[in-house]
Amino acid sequence: MSQSYPPPPQGGNPYGQQQPQPQYGQQQPQGGYQQPGGFPQQPGGFGGGYPPPAPLPPARSNVGLGILAGVVVMLVAAAAYGGIIKATEHEIGYAALAVGALVGAALGKAGGRNPVLPVIGIPLALLGVYLGQIFGITLLLGASPDAPGIMTILTDHFDIVQQAWKESLGGMDILFFGIAGVEGFVVAKRVAG
Repeated sequence: MSQSYPPPPQGGNPYGQQQPQPQYGQQQPQGGYQQPGGFPQQPGGFGGGYPPPAPLPPARSNVGLGILAGVVVMLVAAAAYGGIIKATEHEIGYAALAVGALVGAALGKAGGRNPVLPVIGIPLALLGVYLGQIFGITLLLGASPDAPGIMTILTDHFDIVQQAWKESLGGMDILFFGIAGVEGFVVAKRVAG
């Protein structure tokens, strides 16, 4: 019977010379790095010719950007909370929690892992809830037929708005204030990337 290909070389590899592999218990050839487990490193670098993994991006920590994002989101969330108060004609505690969570998320996402940002989330969340309630009361006062404009109420008659806020403040409001502050802290810490 005739063969159409040449016989394999002595090592049994038809495509080239095979490097002798040490047997269990034999000494490894000198030179080169040995991987854990006694296996020699493959030519080409990391793990047999594969390139090393890309390095992780450096951890972000931009306090200024985080605070700016937190303040902007706090103002937008306060305006939305005030609109909800106007639409429903009463305060909704879960909206106060959303203000705290949104402020914390903005701080964490934009500012990174700086340990100052979650702490800043507490007063920003509390301020956002307060401003939302003040804005909602202002919108309710401005809805009466003989009321001046919203800006006039906020600038010239803020004492009336503040008095109305104090009279409407109850135990549940204080509880939701506290939880909103905790949300600002916890969410900023959890979301930080």
